[in-house]
Amino acid sequence: MGLYDGFRISVSGMDAQMRRMRLIASNLANVDSTRSVTGQTYRRKDIVFAAAPLEENGEWGLEGADGLRRVNTVGVVEDPRPFRRLYMPGHPDADKDGFVEFPNVERFEEMVNLMEAFRSYEANLTTFNTSKEMIKKAFEIWR
Repeated sequence: MGLYDGFRISVSGMDAQMRRMRLIASNLANVDSTRSVTGQTYRRKDIVFAAAPLEENGEWGLEGADGLRRVNTVGVVEDPRPFRRLYMPGHPDADKDGFVEFPNVERFEEMVNLMEAFRSYEANLTTFNTSKEMIKKAFEIWR
């Protein structure tokens, strides 16, 4: 393991969780919208992560030699669950039966996801700071 690999792993985790929190914020912002910019009902989105080897593991640049992985964002997927339908016959977006489709976003679920993403971000930040302190102590010993 290289001297700065812990930093790179922690930063990749923090970056991934920030992306996740932005997507959750988008879901929450559209929870009561009846149309997106495309004119369709907004569909809840979720992010997909994967483990990827560090580009240069160790000091000798042996990729994947020590099994270290970073978090990689693979993409964003739409939730296939059905939309919420409410009977609102006077609404401008109501169908012929008087129902309006709302996004398949659940506030409580998104808030739990947000707390989980924040805790994961916080854990990566703690790991980053711990790595920093360990390197500082090592340099003090080497003096």
